Amino acid sequence: MSTPSYVFSASSERDGAYISFRFLLGLYAIVPLCLLTIGLDSWLFNRELLDTLPSSPGHYLLFQILFGTPHILASNLLLFSHKEYRQRYRGKLIGITCLIVLVFGLGSLWLSHHTLYLFSACWTVYHVLKQQHGVAKAVCRLPNHAFYLQLWLGIAAGIAIYFGVFLKNSLTSEQAQWCADLAWIFCAAFLCSTWFCQRYVSSQLGLAFLWANCLLVVASCLVYSLGYYFFAILMPRLVHDITAYSFYINHDINRHGSRPDNDLHRLAKSMKLPAWLVLPLLSFLLTFILQAYGDNWINAIAQTLFATEWHKAISIGLIGYLALMHYYTESFLWTSGSPLRRYIRFNSP
Repeated sequence: MSTPSYVFSASSERDGAYISFRFLLGLYAIVPLCLLTIGLDSWLFNRELLDTLPSSPGHYLLFQILFGTPHILASNLLLFSHKEYRQRYRGKLIGITCLIVLVFGLGSLWLSHHTLYLFSACWTVYHVLKQQHGVAKAVCRLPNHAFYLQLWLGIAAGIAIYFGVFLKNSLTSEQAQWCADLAWIFCAAFLCSTWFCQRYVSSQLGLAFLWANCLLVVASCLVYSLGYYFFAILMPRLVHDITAYSFYINHDINRHGSRPDNDLHRLAKSMKLPAWLVLPLLSFLLTFILQAYGDNWINAIAQTLFATEWHKAISIGLIGYLALMHYYTESFLWTSGSPLRRYIRFNSP
């Protein structure tokens, strides 16, 4: 099975595989596709699609299996399956684990569920948009003040949208309106800042990335205001997840493609699986098992051994921990000088 050429290209065995900037930009095509779908549903089908969509993406098991959790598991699998990486970051991993247990374990005795949820929601939005702006920065080459202006305006709008979508059932009508108003205010500022910051970008590809990140947030705000909450989350989630997988796959091709050097990839090679397929296949399989059966299995074990019930030990406990671990570790795993970063290569923008 060959390497997917629409994502990566390889000039030689020595150079390895490269991530295509144009492929990453092409992921943003989900935005006009969703807008077109919504337009057709509104104008031709009397919003019948809206009536069949869930009020939250989390209500679809299929959505949970396809988006979010798989790339979180893939990130953790990549990190923990390499002894070199575990040893390099052992102190940080132990530290963040203790902090998560302290804040979300012991902290839950004093902090409300909503407080902990708001914290994790803000971190989620920050993580998603920081990745996209970080990738775009390599092409846009914005000065720091312009980069952080764009980043924080997008995050502010994203948080308002996220709260409006996922907390709508617990918000008063006045609070829901505040979320919508704040989202549009920050989106308007985001649009203005993008118009201002484009003066710093010298390439057409860079301009395309700059505006793609802006319109991703603005389009999410638009479809959120129209009530299409599913699409408001689908667009950034799809762009983010596939971008993340492109890094993981590129790492595995360049590190393990010719000669696997960890047990996971040695096993995969003995099964005739190519290096690029290992993490996607394993992460989606584990996600399906954990989401579909994990909670029931753990609850059954707890009832048998301890005569008690453990509700959502996997979907909230384990996956929640791995998600927070992912948000933290991704902030340094791919930075210049990290042992993982040396296996990542981009084509010339």
